[in-house]
Amino acid sequence: MQADHSTERKTAAGGITLALVAFAGFPLGDAIIKSMAGDWPAPAVAALRFSIGALALAVILFLREGRRGFQVNRPWLHMARGFCLFVGTITFFSAIYIMPLADAVAISFINPILTALFSGWFLNEKMPPRTWGATIIAFAGVLIMLRPNVAAFGWVAILPLISAFSMSTMLILNRMVSNQRSIFAAQFYIAFWAATFLVIASVIGHWMVPVMTVPGAPDWDVILRCMLVALTATGCHFLLFMATMRTTAAAIAPIVYIQLLIATAISIFIFGDPIDGTAMMGGLLIVFSGLLLWRSERKATTVLEA
Repeated sequence: MQADHSTERKTAAGGITLALVAFAGFPLGDAIIKSMAGDWPAPAVAALRFSIGALALAVILFLREGRRGFQVNRPWLHMARGFCLFVGTITFFSAIYIMPLADAVAISFINPILTALFSGWFLNEKMPPRTWGATIIAFAGVLIMLRPNVAAFGWVAILPLISAFSMSTMLILNRMVSNQRSIFAAQFYIAFWAATFLVIASVIGHWMVPVMTVPGAPDWDVILRCMLVALTATGCHFLLFMATMRTTAAAIAPIVYIQLLIATAISIFIFGDPIDGTAMMGGLLIVFSGLLLWRSERKATTVLEA
């Protein structure tokens, strides 16, 4: 029995380590995306990035598993994962085009709280009172962060909040398919559906939304940067999916806060974005709520029943 507990702890620790590496890599891709603002519209950049990623994953999956690798159970669930990633990506890319990177990332930090709530609702995880307290604190932090940002950028400042909702849902769906087929198949299908939805949105936006008009074929440096983002982000999503196979979604989610340090440093030293004191106060409240949730998760091991 003791050996089983030791193995479980090692497995959970491995999952947390994988999530740490994954979340640390996301801000680097975000910075590359932000550097393309003005070169190509956000939906088109996202569509190109995920199309490259889906194509690469398709080749890898075929070489490793052949045609059988593309056969999955519950395909609608994988489509839902792709749709969540599509919404989360297009809203977050748009946000970092118009907002300081640190602010957009900080608002998206509501993700762990939402993941904990969704885990309780959809995966039958226990919901201790401390989770509700952390939720209230986190939403207070979001309101504080949104106040100066809405004043500066308008209501588009809620885009990272929408992204957080979508990515939290994606984490839950990831857990629900974590025992299906191979990791490569799961990653291919989420990238494939995200790319499909993004291409459709880009085409519609090009003809109906002036700000989403594609000026022409992308320059070689845009393609190169999209390939780099596809490589880093696909790798990070791959590690994140592996992490959800080793520990609970609620335990993984708070590790997202490593992005705050990296994104803030990039925002200040690379893009020269000013840091709003009021907004950062709200960000600290969100971080505090996540740490409170993490402390609660350490005391009570939750069991997922997908």
